[in-house]
Amino acid sequence: MIRAYIAIGSNLGNPVEKATNAIDALKRLPDSTFISCSSLYSSKPMGPADQPDYVNAVAAIDTALNPLDLLDQTQRIELEFGRERKDERWGPRTLDLDILLFGDFQLESERLTVPHYGMKVREFVLYPLAEIAPDLHLPDGSTVAELVAVTDKNGLTAIA
Repeated sequence: MIRAYIAIGSNLGNPVEKATNAIDALKRLPDSTFISCSSLYSSKPMGPADQPDYVNAVAAIDTALNPLDLLDQTQRIELEFGRERKDERWGPRTLDLDILLFGDFQLESERLTVPHYGMKVREFVLYPLAEIAPDLHLPDGSTVAELVAVTDKNGLTAIA
């Protein structure tokens, strides 16, 4: 089993409900054990400002799935929640599940990059991750605690 961390984000429909239901769906992943989840956080949108704020969280699971099978499972959950993949980057979405880390595994492919390419600078990833794994070391040797110490909250607020 490998420890994986998955970011959860939603800003359409009822984002709190979507995030909570996505956490429940992660608890039912095949060949995986749900470990923990951060609180829910409210964050400003990273992309176009004319969209609602996001609800974010980070979950930890132990999984026997390989990275691409885990990606298939998270994309299946996104589709079940009405996710439509569009060309618009950082636009509004019903649900976004991103694999942040997959143990110390590093992969850069057309379908998946782990560690997640933006995780080290995104407050809506780092603060929830620090809540559940403050001493976590990333494959490059940096720690979540070090990254949080130099990352502004940018309006990030714990909501539940």
